[in-house]
Amino acid sequence: MTGVNMKKLFFYLLIAVIATSCSNSGNGELIGVQDRPAFYQAAPYGMVFIPLGSFTMGASDQDVPYAHVHEPKTVSTQSFYMDETEITNNEYRQFVNWVRDSIARGYLGQINEEEFLITENEETGELYDPPFLNWETEIDWKSEDEEVRDALEVMYLPTHERFYRKKQIDSRKLIYQYYWIDLHAAAKKEYSRDTRGYVVSDGDYPSDRGGFANRPEGYEDRSIYIRTENINIYPDTLCWIHDFTYSYNDPMAKNYFWHPTYDNYPVVGVNWKQAKAFSYWRTDLMNRWLHQKGEVAVNEFRLPTEVEWEWGARGGWEMNPYPWGGPYLRNDKGCFLANFKPGRGNYVADGGIQTVIVAHYPANDWGLYDMSGNVSEWTLSAYDESSFNFSWDMNPNYEYNASEDEAPQMKKKVVRGGSWKDIGYFLQVTARQYEYQDTAKAYVGFRCMQTYLGRMENDNPKNSSEIYK
Repeated sequence: MTGVNMKKLFFYLLIAVIATSCSNSGNGELIGVQDRPAFYQAAPYGMVFIPLGSFTMGASDQDVPYAHVHEPKTVSTQSFYMDETEITNNEYRQFVNWVRDSIARGYLGQINEEEFLITENEETGELYDPPFLNWETEIDWKSEDEEVRDALEVMYLPTHERFYRKKQIDSRKLIYQYYWIDLHAAAKKEYSRDTRGYVVSDGDYPSDRGGFANRPEGYEDRSIYIRTENINIYPDTLCWIHDFTYSYNDPMAKNYFWHPTYDNYPVVGVNWKQAKAFSYWRTDLMNRWLHQKGEVAVNEFRLPTEVEWEWGARGGWEMNPYPWGGPYLRNDKGCFLANFKPGRGNYVADGGIQTVIVAHYPANDWGLYDMSGNVSEWTLSAYDESSFNFSWDMNPNYEYNASEDEAPQMKKKVVRGGSWKDIGYFLQVTARQYEYQDTAKAYVGFRCMQTYLGRMENDNPKNSSEIYK
């Protein structure tokens, strides 16, 4: 190559570099990263939008039992979406069936890897270990293939446990495994060591003090903050019997969860840990679908904190005792506005004797049904009599993840709303009760929420900023 050609080549390369530099830097100006994906947050199916707000949580009337567990306190909470009804039997059954099918695909993948497992990325050649499940292949539960039948046999009750030789899925095998990051543990500061892990003394400069550094373990291996949970997710159908001594509720124990009659009734017999597992599964289900569509992931589904629950239950009313306002349990026509226990021994005056179909009674002004009555609802919050006093006044929440071997006192979780077996007092939006996280009841269900990404609905640069119009 001649000297002239070399000069021309160098000139063209220089022009290309300058052009590329200008296009990436905005002519030397600070313009932010360009070509960011557009995002519009649609309301999740079956959820309604609850705007941010400030209100006085806690008792607004006489504390009848003198419990002193809900002192009035002005707080603020961010916007969120909330399920318009409690999770129904049929919705929870989708979760159960997904877990059943995922376990079955794992067994079938051992005999037919190509059909039921994804072991390699077809585009990059990356090998997956462990492999992903292939949900495109249907499971033939009545296959004539003996090898398939043998692989699925482990999913069923053993022969000697079958009633009248009926072949049923063994609910003890329905274990859902999920992972979560303990952000609270990761966020704790290390007050004795610096970011390098060296011990510091009181005489060091403040910038070197351990109190200004995260714990060094996270710098070395953040997997120490990743938690693994293995939860049996099948509801405790026997709760209808063990919750009510000397009461004949056998038909409900036998039929309530699986019979089509009760498809749209609130699921019960689900403990707090199962409700939390359901929320993680629902999040994973949504974000996997968004990923396949090439769209941005959304916030997780979860149980509401008790403050979020109360704000949603109030329906925008201030100091109201009930979701519909108040102060009465009946409307102007004399009809009860919720499913509860209206009188001593009288469960049926409100139209039901136990649970009723969701949304049987009118919604509150946010569009939420059954925030009082029908079934009480799990919240994310741990129960402490004085938590209103020490929690923050912005998005307040007291949370504690108790392990299996901790004392029962540490396993208390707040339930709200009152249920079909409760008297009218517990229908008040301020009433606080608790159940233990590992117990399931015939009168406790749950609903999910999702923190809104942003400030308010339709809150975007064009509508909310004076410069990004």
